[in-house]
This record gives sequence, structure tokens and C-alpha cells, in this order.
Amino acid sequence: MEAYATALTYAIPAFMILILIEEIFGRYKGVYVNRDMDTVSSLSSGMTNVMKSVLGLSIIIISYDWMVGHLALFSIDNTILVYVLCFIGLDFVGYWSHRFDHIINVFWNRHIIHHSSEEFNLACALRQSISAVVSIYFFLYIPMALIGIPTEVVALMAPLHLFAQFWYHTRLIDKMGILEHVLVTPSHHRVHHAINKEYLDKNFSQIFIVWDKWFGTFQEELPEKPPVYGIKKQAKTWNPFIINYMHLWQIIVDAWHTKSWWDKIRIWFMPTGWRPEDVSQKYPIEYIDDAYTQIKYDSRPGPLLRVWTWVQLVVHFVLLYYVLYNIAQFTFLDVLLYCGWLAISIFAYTSLMDKSPIALPFEMLKLITGIALMYYTSGWFNAQEYFVYAPHIIATYIAFSAGISLVILQKKGQGLKATLSPLR
Repeated sequence: MEAYATALTYAIPAFMILILIEEIFGRYKGVYVNRDMDTVSSLSSGMTNVMKSVLGLSIIIISYDWMVGHLALFSIDNTILVYVLCFIGLDFVGYWSHRFDHIINVFWNRHIIHHSSEEFNLACALRQSISAVVSIYFFLYIPMALIGIPTEVVALMAPLHLFAQFWYHTRLIDKMGILEHVLVTPSHHRVHHAINKEYLDKNFSQIFIVWDKWFGTFQEELPEKPPVYGIKKQAKTWNPFIINYMHLWQIIVDAWHTKSWWDKIRIWFMPTGWRPEDVSQKYPIEYIDDAYTQIKYDSRPGPLLRVWTWVQLVVHFVLLYYVLYNIAQFTFLDVLLYCGWLAISIFAYTSLMDKSPIALPFEMLKLITGIALMYYTSGWFNAQEYFVYAPHIIATYIAFSAGISLVILQKKGQGLKATLSPLR
């Protein structure tokens, strides 16, 4: 995990720079690229995924190292060819795991966060899951293990394969000529993120578009059908924790309500969105049937909430970067406590973005646990070694955060319930 944390200390600034460039170029072209609440929600989701990754919060049923040790038919050296084969193998795994996540009801919960943004921009690429805690697709790696691709090669190439999927989440790049026949391009991925009937469950490929063309899931972007982004059952929240588990919760509720024991079992493995007939009649859910009638979620933040939201984002990036940079000096318990507190804080301010009253209890929890951590660490996780007044700044921030949340929620005329704004 230390190696991955180190890689993130370089990747995260690069991502932020590219997001800024996209925004500047979009304004130059007169294209609406970002909505601030949506962008902050996306970046906050990225932070939660980073915390999950550095904590190693995944259950591995069968590790790749075990498979290559027991199943390999060949022993091959770390040549350039091995790295090329590994990259292609990871892309094959990515296509099928991505496809399974879309078409099987319970597995959609692992991926819903990535599609939840109703914009399509580089920031939404960072909406990554914290709900995929079990590595269920180990069997897809068997072909790579059989030919003996070493574990260390997979460990090196996997982050590169993931980071290479960032750039094509944009509306600012049109079709790319001959590359459209080989690589996944922004045009291909716009189709994948769209809720238009023509585009649903298409273009699952991650780097090489050839998988979709070979396996019958390819769809070209049509000029007369502009993509509409998001999910058919709108999240209607900026809170990444809620979005990560909203689909799972709906399945649990439906399984509880249905009278059929067979439906209680099969609902988990039916096509995504399937519901028992008795439940769908008694407890209807509002879905977007015609993509062009979509009304984007908008919590209508006032100037104070808008400014404070961006302040919160910057503060949390600094706090996250601190643990990534110093992870080698932290014990696992330190990382767990630090990231746990950050998770409470992110839950609090993203709930505040919704103007939800639940933000205040979480701010109080953040305040109490923050004070406890200061007492436990005799400062703030050794931050005083870098800057003697760091604990005082953290304490001031925590207290101010609780106070300003109270002010925002009680501000006259602002209300607590989010509203909707027309589709742009």
C-alpha cells in the first residue's frame, strides 16, 4: 500500500491540473463543463476511494499470487512482451468485470457511484467505489496466471491501467479518426455514461474498444442523439457514501417486502433494476424513462455554502495528502483512525451541500472525535513536527466547521430541502 500511496502523491496533482485545464478550455470554447457542487462531490468521492485503497479494505477470495504460483504452465521473464501481455490481459479482465457490474443487480452497487454524476467531465472519472469490498472477479485472471505473468508485473501495470482511463471522461474532445477503431475515446465513453435508451449498457471497454466490437456491445455516438448523463434512478444527493450504497439498500428493502421466497433470492442476481412484481406495484420507484426529460439535481447553494464547500474540499485534500505523504511513518491504527475521521468529515460537508439536517450530527461527531484524536496523538498525528502550530490550526478548523454548518442550516430562507433545476 505504501507504493500505491506514493504513486497517488504524483497522480492526484496531475489529475487536478488536468481538471483545471479542462475547465479553462471549456470556458474558452463556451462549453459548460462543471457545476461546482457536482465537481466537489466527484472529488470527494475520489478521496473516499483513496482512503479505502490505502487501508486495503478489500476481501480477496483467491489472490493472483496464489493463482500464478499454482496454475502457471510457463515461467516467463520480465521482458517488454510480458508487460504488453499483462496490459492486454488487464484490459480483458476490465471489460468483463465492468460488464458484469452493469448487468447483474447486486453488482451494480459496486459501480453506481461512477455513473451517478449528471455531468460528464474529468472530475467524474474520480467517482470510484468504496462499496466493492470483495474481489469477486478473481476467475477472470486465470488466463494471465496460466501463461505465468508474474505478480510483480501485474502489481505495476494495474495502477497504470487504471490511471489511463482518466483522460477520456470529457466532452471537449470530438471523434478521433482512426483511433476510434482501436482505443476507447471520449466519444465512446460518452455513450457508456449516457442513459439514452440507445446507449444503455454499451461500450464497456476500458482501453481497447475492440472488446466491445468482438463481444457485441459496441455503440457509436450518434449526432442526432446527444448523450444525457447520470443514472435512471437519480441519486439526488451529493453525499458519496449514500450514493455508494443506495442501490444495495433498495435491493434489501425490496427483498424484505416481497412475499415470494424465490424473489427474495433471485432479486440479487437478476438483470440490473429488476424488482419483484408485487413490490414494484406496491412501492413504485421514479425512474427516468425518456432521457431528454431529465431534471438535474441541484441543491441551490447560497454564496456562503458555495464558498465554504470549496474551502472544505481544499482542506480535505491537504489533510489527505498529509497521510499519503507520511504513510510510511504511520501505524495501521493511525491510518485507520485518521481516515475514519476524514470519512466522518466528508460525510458531514457533503450532507451540508445537500442542506440536509443530518450534516449537523456528523459535524458534532467530527468535533468530538477530532478532540479525542488530538488527545490520543498529543497533537495531530505528528503534524507539529512540520509546523508547530498545526494542531492549533486543526482545532480551530474543526470548531469553525461545526459553527458555520449551524449557521448555514439555520440561515433564513435557505431551507433544508434540496430542490431541482432544469436540465441545461
